[in-house]
Amino acid sequence: MRMTDYALGLQHIGIPVADMAESLIFYTELGFDVVHSTEDPDTSGVVNFIRLGDLTIELYEKDALAMCTGAVDHIAINVSNIDGAFDFVCSRGLNNTQDEIHFLPYWNNGIKYFTIEGPSGERIEFSQYL
Repeated sequence: MRMTDYALGLQHIGIPVADMAESLIFYTELGFDVVHSTEDPDTSGVVNFIRLGDLTIELYEKDALAMCTGAVDHIAINVSNIDGAFDFVCSRGLNNTQDEIHFLPYWNNGIKYFTIEGPSGERIEFSQYL
């Protein structure tokens, strides 16, 4: 078993923002289009997925921001089988956050995801469109 059995590539980059309207103006001026808008069921904050070519960014409102270079919150790897990817990560002792598979009602049928951390504290999300 290898991660390449499940990983399809980069799904999105998650960027927390202080002002969604200002961020949307900025990114649409760069050429991004809003491809999905929703609400975070936990925070009721606005979430927008924007796309330029094959690059998708998840913008979401957050109160406490780092406001510094490198303040990307996470990268998400698109997977074809969230259970298989989760089992792979756990079998190698890499689930250092002790996370579980979560569901969010995003996109057409929702997503399932879990998150681990890299050696420098970077957050890596594994996400499957349902």
